[in-house]
Amino acid sequence: MAATPQNPAAATPRRKVSRHRGEGQWAAGHHTPLNGNEQFKKDDDGLNVRTRIETIYSKRGFDSIDPNDLRGRMRWWGLYTQRKPGIDGGKTAILEPEELDDKYFMLRVRIDGGRLTTRQLRVIGEISQEFARGSADVTDRQNIQLHWIRIEDVPEIWNRLEAVGLSTTEACGDCPRVVIGSPVAGIAEDEIIDGSWAIDEIHERYIGSKEFSNLPRKFKTAISGSPLLDVVHEINDIAFVGVEHPDHGPGFDLWVGGGLSTNPKLGVRLGAWVPLDEVPEVWAGVVGIFRDWGYRRLRTRARLKFLVADWGPEKFRQVLEDDYLKRKLVDGPAPAEPSGRWRDHVGVHRQKDGRFYVGFAPRVGRVDGTTLTKIAEVAEAHGSGRVRTTVEQKMIILDVEEAQVEPLIEALDALDLTARPSPFRRGTMACTGIEYCKLAIVETKARGSQLIDELERRIPEFDEPLTINLNGCPNACARIQVADIGLKGQLVLNDRGEQVEGYQVHLGGALGLEAGFGRKVRGLKVTAEELPDYVERVLKRFQAEREDGERFAAWASRAGEEALS
Repeated sequence: MAATPQNPAAATPRRKVSRHRGEGQWAAGHHTPLNGNEQFKKDDDGLNVRTRIETIYSKRGFDSIDPNDLRGRMRWWGLYTQRKPGIDGGKTAILEPEELDDKYFMLRVRIDGGRLTTRQLRVIGEISQEFARGSADVTDRQNIQLHWIRIEDVPEIWNRLEAVGLSTTEACGDCPRVVIGSPVAGIAEDEIIDGSWAIDEIHERYIGSKEFSNLPRKFKTAISGSPLLDVVHEINDIAFVGVEHPDHGPGFDLWVGGGLSTNPKLGVRLGAWVPLDEVPEVWAGVVGIFRDWGYRRLRTRARLKFLVADWGPEKFRQVLEDDYLKRKLVDGPAPAEPSGRWRDHVGVHRQKDGRFYVGFAPRVGRVDGTTLTKIAEVAEAHGSGRVRTTVEQKMIILDVEEAQVEPLIEALDALDLTARPSPFRRGTMACTGIEYCKLAIVETKARGSQLIDELERRIPEFDEPLTINLNGCPNACARIQVADIGLKGQLVLNDRGEQVEGYQVHLGGALGLEAGFGRKVRGLKVTAEELPDYVERVLKRFQAEREDGERFAAWASRAGEEALS
């Protein structure tokens, strides 16, 4: 049919008009679940699965677990199925979940603020030895993860943890995860403000509450008053960063919308100063915005960072003030640049009470149950019985008298937990990797440990702060984009044309001073076998070409691609 003035539509075929379903924002009236995750959360709150674990699954065994509990709601209690042994990385994206699932679980112990007593640490160590084949990893969010957990043992594990004030409540899932905090809060000489009270209040008021137990996705919180900026605040959904207000005194600068994974974004300042006693209320306001306005249609856009990017900080602050807090926030200053090159608290440091704290470096966060109980013994023998975990997969023993510092260091050395590590031991981090993780493509923990040994042997004189982060997949649990050398696991071709484990390389990322994401050199991938040679080569070029006082990240950002290859 020809087009005419009376029939203009005949000029082009008709397009089918589909109804736009929105982004799944509850506040916009989009309550119909738009994906499987939203459906199982609507069907039953994740917190309710505990009763079924205690009364049904632990008694009837793994095969009795409902799939939506197994791969969904059980995360609200810190439980993930782990990867079945023997499945190579090439099958990660091919196999169905039930083919990847082992009949054992990873269990994440929630440690808000990284604060532990030696009694608590000993209990975790004993649980590891009795129920987890001795496994234990210190994570980069201050938790401790165990593996090889049987569903039959979970109620007893919970009983033991809760008897000493620990839990796995909302350690995973679409809910407020562990609140990370300065591991030396209330202790360090140079602290701006101690945020411990706020961490405790948030935990007491909101963790395990159904008010925030159904968020679009996970929600990560950081609170620190340390001038070292020691909680990677730039990559959390919300962060409270210690600052000194010229009129109101010490408080916190408010940041929102940070996160990594496959679409990394740095958090943004709202320009608001928050006093300590208002932190829980402001935190709840931001979480409320995420719950009500967060995108639930696509899981890939369900983090707060996407809403913040679309709204901008001005609108976000206005909605927070007008609709959630019902009052204006005080304008405030930005935090100063970090006061040190390392932010992990490793080494010997004076406390404000005149005693010392000693930070030490497990290899890429990997310990075991026996080692955890020995750390508890060492801490009791040389300190007061207080231990901390850090966001760099490190640990700290507090309250050490000056006369006990060297004996403590010797005791740690005997456990291969050095307080005077090389830059490679100190700065290398690794995620769980293919050993246990169903998303992983390559090995990380063992490879990171081997890389440390090789670099210490090959470049023993290297003494610059350096971060090397290994990740087993693109999801960036080990923060590859913000490392000096970030290594994203993938399958690559070796020089014989064979598909082998390897890494895409990111160079020059940083947090704190000049925060930004590392650059990806076109086509730069290394096999696992080539990794030590590659890192050695790049570090020697850095040593030869760097300007006086230049950091690796700054050099990597200006170096030519040939120097980085």
